[in-house]
Amino acid sequence: MISHHARRLLTVAAFSCLAGPLVADDGPFPSSDSGLQAEFLGRIRALNAPSAPIDLYSDERQADLDGIARKDDLFDPSSPGFGPEGVPSIALFIGPDCPDCDVALSELRQISQDLGIRVAVLNTTATNNAATMAALGLDILPSYVMRDRLIRGHMPAFVLHRYLTDTGG
Repeated sequence: MISHHARRLLTVAAFSCLAGPLVADDGPFPSSDSGLQAEFLGRIRALNAPSAPIDLYSDERQADLDGIARKDDLFDPSSPGFGPEGVPSIALFIGPDCPDCDVALSELRQISQDLGIRVAVLNTTATNNAATMAALGLDILPSYVMRDRLIRGHMPAFVLHRYLTDTGG
């Protein structure tokens, strides 16, 4: 692997060969071609700059967050559910013909006890809950909603636990 300084030196040397003859006082670039010098230096800086991470899902994530914000009633303290009184940390959509719903409920009961959080349980047999689920783009039972994410389908307890205790740092 070529070191950072060696790469820069090779690039300058290669450019110097292409730039033509130089006068002794011109330095690495002819003084008459400052535009070319600026372009070259810009390209050198771009090679050395750390690349920005590409987030392919940023638009989808923002749409999810916007949908959650519009459905703030998901986190209504009076929603049916379990755990200590207060604002739910997570909402769980359940419904008929859902074998994973019982498992999800059981796992969330344990997480609720472990973390001392409230869980809202929204049965999609109620038309308003089914409409909310559809408005969020969720189409699989069980589905989970937290203030910062949507989860389609059953999620293992250890993953939910991590999501619910993650402080973003």
